[in-house]
Amino acid sequence: MQIIQLIFIAVLGTMASAVLTGVEIPILKHKQFRQFIREEGPQSHLSKEGTPTMGGIAIFAALVLMTFIGGRVSTDSLIMLLVTLLFGLLGFLDDYIKVAKKHNLGLRAWQKLVLQILIAVGLAVYMAEFSGYGTDVWIPFINRYVDFGWLYIPFVAFVVVAMANAVNLTDGLDGLSSGVTALVAFFFAIVGMQFGHGSAAIFCSALTGACLGFLCFNRYPAKLFMGDTGSMALGGALASAAIIMKVEFLLPVAGLIYVLEALSVIIQVLYFKATGGKRFFKMAPLHHHFEMCGMKEKNVVAMFWLIALVCCVAAYVIMNL
Repeated sequence: MQIIQLIFIAVLGTMASAVLTGVEIPILKHKQFRQFIREEGPQSHLSKEGTPTMGGIAIFAALVLMTFIGGRVSTDSLIMLLVTLLFGLLGFLDDYIKVAKKHNLGLRAWQKLVLQILIAVGLAVYMAEFSGYGTDVWIPFINRYVDFGWLYIPFVAFVVVAMANAVNLTDGLDGLSSGVTALVAFFFAIVGMQFGHGSAAIFCSALTGACLGFLCFNRYPAKLFMGDTGSMALGGALASAAIIMKVEFLLPVAGLIYVLEALSVIIQVLYFKATGGKRFFKMAPLHHHFEMCGMKEKNVVAMFWLIALVCCVAAYVIMNL
């Protein structure tokens, strides 16, 4: 497999996703699937109230289409699509409850966490016992595979749940999560090419195109939000691809933006409790902190895209040391 093939799949995926997203928007408007903005968020976001959500449906449809068109469909492809679908369905349920109740509170946190863990453990058990890949994990810098043994299942489960929630937290500004994920996904497409995982390479390239096509409508000012339907699916897709390729430790490098977003929320909560109500950031997740500092939304998104690109380059350099 060559880089030109990955680019071709990504370009086709972009066109397919743009068409599917364009078709989906009027359907979502007709069904009254609209976003409800939390009152404690930035006041500038209140104008986004009523924007159609659940755009992740089109992202997943484009991903499935291009994964099959790209060829090399294997058991690995089906497993990655299944994990993506399950997280997407979980996100859809969360979005649907929000729409039905007409506020920004869907599933309870513990309900989402339990369901996420069940999906993640299922993937971990499959990888350890049935995939044939075993419990080895590739370690950067030393360029060796290390057998995690009994630790492998909790390790993989943590990776999946952490990624699903981190990508979900990143989805807070127009074009932020879709743009960052397009970059990270294409990096993992290159990883798949270099590591000889053709199915994962095609899957990640298709994911890149699906995100870019959606970005045509999701960029500022967004005509459509991906919702939890999309953000959870994207987190599941990236995690499952990295796990299939055994490169889990490249995720926090290429996806540093996701890590920082999640850490900002954790730090904010812990600091708030430890200081009796004081805040470490002006607002969490991190992208809102920069907004509250006076940066325009478009500039915050552009800055995060640039950081994501630099992180992907850094991950590529680390991978080839």
